Amino acid sequence: MSLVMIKTLDISSPAFKHLKKIPSKYTCDGENINPPLSIKNIPKETKSMVLILDDPDAPVGAWDHWVVWDIKPKKEIKENSVPGTEGINSFQNHHYKGPCPPSGTHRYFFKVYALDKELGLRPYSKKKEVEQAMAEHILAAGGLIATYQRKIKRQLFM
Repeated sequence: MSLVMIKTLDISSPAFKHLKKIPSKYTCDGENINPPLSIKNIPKETKSMVLILDDPDAPVGAWDHWVVWDIKPKKEIKENSVPGTEGINSFQNHHYKGPCPPSGTHRYFFKVYALDKELGLRPYSKKKEVEQAMAEHILAAGGLIATYQRKIKRQLFM
């Protein structure tokens, strides 16, 4: 058995800092568009990248907000973009759905993987299928965590 060393990708965003609140613009309380991401330390041999956004604090277990693969190696994911093939998220649709916790503050994990091949999966694939397909092909990985709590709209009773 050989040990494979996975390098670390440096993931950041000009819109928010690691472990800090994601601006409502990128949530169900705002425009509900993906935030921009910066990616550093991409290995030269990278053929494609995968981006997964999920919420491990959801009441039903990890909730997938965005699953994207076969992203051409790039140092930036632009705001409000479709950087690769989008799969089915936990909302049962094919596009970014931002943070929208039912209660309390949740954490949102933006995970990026550099792969030694393109996955070529069908667009209706889900996170589990993507993770299985990429398992033996990860060259580097990194993540960025944001938090979010819904705005509470209070009604005045008279």
